[in-house]
Amino acid sequence: MSKSLQAIRGMNDTLPEQTPLWRYFESKVSRLLDNYGYKQIRMPIVEFTELFKRSIGEVTDIVEKEMYTFEDRNGDSLTLRPEGTAACVRAVLEHGLTGGGQVQKLWYIGPMFRHERPQKGRYRQFHQIGVEVFNLDGPDIDAELIVLTWRLWGELGIRDAVKLELNSLGTSEARARYRAALVEYLSSRLSELDEDSQRRLKSNPLRVLDTKNADTQAVLVDAPKLVDYLDEESRVHFEGLKARLDAAGIPYTINPKLVRGLDYYSKTVFEWVTDKLGAQGTVCAGGRYDGLVEQMGGKPTSGVGFAMGIERLILMLETLEQIPEEIARQVDVYLCAFGEAAELAALALSERVRDQLPNLRLQINAGAGSFKSQFKKADKSGALYALILGDDELAQQVVGLKPLRGQGEQQTIAWDALSEHLATCVVQG
Repeated sequence: MSKSLQAIRGMNDTLPEQTPLWRYFESKVSRLLDNYGYKQIRMPIVEFTELFKRSIGEVTDIVEKEMYTFEDRNGDSLTLRPEGTAACVRAVLEHGLTGGGQVQKLWYIGPMFRHERPQKGRYRQFHQIGVEVFNLDGPDIDAELIVLTWRLWGELGIRDAVKLELNSLGTSEARARYRAALVEYLSSRLSELDEDSQRRLKSNPLRVLDTKNADTQAVLVDAPKLVDYLDEESRVHFEGLKARLDAAGIPYTINPKLVRGLDYYSKTVFEWVTDKLGAQGTVCAGGRYDGLVEQMGGKPTSGVGFAMGIERLILMLETLEQIPEEIARQVDVYLCAFGEAAELAALALSERVRDQLPNLRLQINAGAGSFKSQFKKADKSGALYALILGDDELAQQVVGLKPLRGQGEQQTIAWDALSEHLATCVVQG
């Protein structure tokens, strides 16, 4: 017997009962970004592998161990995108969107791919909403990105469940000085580091700061601090950011160990973290990458952005029970028709109602069926009301309106008055 077909491990289907919550979340974010003046850009899922090696860094975990890379029929090395910033930078360079100092405020949404060990909140295909801003180099735009995410958390009802962590990585020259001091300190205590940190010390020493190993964390207590090596420009920038967050009333914590996992970050880095999802605590993260555009062949161009994980934020909404009632209910009104003549009339009537109430979610019964079976389907749909149209109603050009949730008696409504009545009772319901 042949093996049944299944999805690839860590790449999940989003089922019909789950998609309303996804659409609700995505619409909240897209509307918010529209209101702040951001424009959507859409990039391919597949890029040349060299793009990610040049941008993310060849000695990062993503490039070394996690990318889905393959050779196509032309012999080119291609990769399923593991993150969105590099692809966005490639797109703005290719199409000249930042030439002449043009300011671009962009956002995108879509799947990313990393070959990691699947677990709750961490998948091999995962979805992100990303925001990228080019040619604005002050702390005001850094603050705007954080402020708009703070507003989003409030609109979603999860503000009390997330905390903001900040750090500054300084310029590349400042990081080079700090890296030398950190390597000198850790090398003197090499035997006390875990195996992974020993490897990172040779390839990407700042990532040692991000270790989860308790013994290595103890070693880091007395390690040099990046803040002591910051250049004056970065220090002023960071103070400007903190002043704006203070003015906006947004609480934050300075985390000197926050370095992010990608090589291109400079100056501001930040993470929104939660303790509601177990080990997967980061729900949104980003920072500045002022040297990335030049690194990828463009002219010096400042950049800053963030990405939020949709799966984790959906999980947070479910965990905190922040799902609006109308999201769980996918149908407002279910129209039951009995007999061929009633079915024909129901079709015309339902389309007339849709013309007059375009936001009403009206489902008409399909597949005929008895009174009992149609009402069973109406109830299962989750609708607030059932409309009843049979021979008697057809003769009088009326429709029965029966509440399916809560109290209320069945009413008889004239066809001409149906839309007006539904506009009132569905809103009240």
